[in-house]
Amino acid sequence: MRVTAKIDYAVRGCLELAAHRADGLLKADQIAAAQQIPGAFMLSILGDLRAAGIVESRRGADGGYRLALDPADVAIADVIRAIDGPLASIAGVQPEDVDYRGASEHLRDAWVALRVAMRSVLEATTLADVVAGNLPEVARELLSHDDAYVTRPLPGA
Repeated sequence: MRVTAKIDYAVRGCLELAAHRADGLLKADQIAAAQQIPGAFMLSILGDLRAAGIVESRRGADGGYRLALDPADVAIADVIRAIDGPLASIAGVQPEDVDYRGASEHLRDAWVALRVAMRSVLEATTLADVVAGNLPEVARELLSHDDAYVTRPLPGA
């Protein structure tokens, strides 16, 4: 899975809103500055999140943005889907709908399994979990592996 800058910024922006939920509305430039995100990009992302019902806004001098939902009810997967659509697709097609033949016949099952693995972490991890530093067991288990933080080289490199 490739996490685009837009997805990263959207999740970080939502985390900032979650961390300051008790403070009321935050201005887009406050969120952007706190997370070192370009202001215009943050404003565009907040619009997408508002359209998806994750964020709500109010105009005016006292306006700003806040989460529309309790942070414990917003999974990281929800934010990703609001910004980028399905967690997994192959050339714009859902994994279960691809049709391969020959040596690639069973590749569809690998793509579906990958989606299940992503869901197991991203749907179980909420904004509240990340802000509190209390990831769900499924994430903690994966992070406990010795090579969790090791990037693997290309074969033959």
